[in-house]
Amino acid sequence: MSKKIAGPEIERVVQLLARLPGLGPRSARKAALALLKRREELLVPLADALGVAVRAIVECPTCGNLDTVSPCTICSDGRRDRSTIVVVEEIGDLWALERAAVINAPYHVLGGHLSPLDGIGPDRLNIPRLLERAAAGEVKEIILALNATVEGQSTAHYLTEQLSPTGVVVSRLAQGVPIGGELDYLDEGTLAAAIKARKRL
Repeated sequence: MSKKIAGPEIERVVQLLARLPGLGPRSARKAALALLKRREELLVPLADALGVAVRAIVECPTCGNLDTVSPCTICSDGRRDRSTIVVVEEIGDLWALERAAVINAPYHVLGGHLSPLDGIGPDRLNIPRLLERAAAGEVKEIILALNATVEGQSTAHYLTEQLSPTGVVVSRLAQGVPIGGELDYLDEGTLAAAIKARKRL
């Protein structure tokens, strides 16, 4: 049985930090200690910023993104190509595509992927709103920018079936050998995807 080494307030901070992705109990303790040792420089500003975020951040009713305005900044941007929607699993995926600046279209955040084993069915995802947007008539193509996992592929297959009646073109991100990648270091699944997605020169 482990001994308590700090008061309940500090233990609570550690427990909450440990819930964050990528932080286990040990990393959470290190992060908590860093915050507590630098209270004025880190902890107080972070607490203030989190308080503001709790009050100001809302979920976009159109795409599911998080922002301080509704609809979000991306959905309100008139320079976006409205004939295309990029579908992603999570907001982090949206941010990654925006950082890469590879497409100038609005997005749609599903809020996860289908996973029957985890009890995540279509009713738990932001699919009905996507179907509404696709059926509205303005959209010509939907790009499924989903993760290259079994769940991501299953979700893509399900969405393709659901979107079929709308007549919208459904496409997926290419998969295979990354730029700068050496074949010897790639796994079999990546190599198989690269062979299947080969292009004529």
